Amino acid sequence: MVALITALLIGIALTALVIPIAKRRPVGTPLTWGEAMVASVYTFFLFVWFYGIIPHLWLSWADNELNWRPDKLLYGPGAVLKPQVLGGWFPFTISYQTLRDIIAVLIYVVFLGAQIALWIWWQKRDKRAAAASSTEVVTSDYGRPLVRKG
Repeated sequence: MVALITALLIGIALTALVIPIAKRRPVGTPLTWGEAMVASVYTFFLFVWFYGIIPHLWLSWADNELNWRPDKLLYGPGAVLKPQVLGGWFPFTISYQTLRDIIAVLIYVVFLGAQIALWIWWQKRDKRAAAASSTEVVTSDYGRPLVRKG
């Protein structure tokens, strides 16, 4: 569990580094070859971290420490999910291994959604900058606003 939480915190910290870089970099500035290589290696590392290492740590923790096996059935609180085969009302049997795999899929879905949101945020940097600059009042050489009355 410590490894999983540490990996999540490291991944969040590494992703958070993108935000100050995006705010500091002017929109439309061309990349040099070296900047492109550093950005691609960093992005690939984040992909491996979020889609490889973190799900692996979750599956290892669920298999080893939580002992979520296929023969360990999920009954839920008060045996709400007890299957009909064993005298309950729930129409199908759910094992803890199935729950483990569903959580692994949710990890992938959450990371994919966050990745898409970060891409959209990065691509709309120029629109936010244009909106911020359009609200500024044009001033004269003497610092007075150039606004027409009426």
